[in-house]
Amino acid sequence: MIETSLDFSGLNDIAKDLELLSRAENNKVLRDSTRAGAEVLKEEVIARAPERTGKLKKNVVVLTQRSRRRGEITSGVHIRGRNMRTGNSDNTMKASDPRNAFYWRFVEMGSVNMPPHPFVRPAFDVRLEQATEVAIRRMNQAIDEVLSK
Repeated sequence: MIETSLDFSGLNDIAKDLELLSRAENNKVLRDSTRAGAEVLKEEVIARAPERTGKLKKNVVVLTQRSRRRGEITSGVHIRGRNMRTGNSDNTMKASDPRNAFYWRFVEMGSVNMPPHPFVRPAFDVRLEQATEVAIRRMNQAIDEVLSK
């Protein structure tokens, strides 16, 4: 899994606008903007994912998580079929479950008997700049929406 965190510290105007917002409004703005950037990456991962059964493409999702630290929200592209607590395969899911694409890591990184066919990392490398631009644009739009109320 590739975690992407965008650093908005150099953008003084956005930082000043975020200070004007309440905590709930601030969280909504951050959540909307990070999800918008992650959606760009998700679309590229789906486009590059191999389609043997289609199960892998169906299980590419965007997840948003709030950190324990105040004001920190992350969104990322995840592929279902993993136990979030341990990071290992989710043994409670049957292999035939349509939500279990546990094998994505073998496709991405290969194994002893199988060469790697990366699709997540190349998608990240190609769309990082565009995802950043979309996230910043969505953040400005969300701030304007909240301040215009």
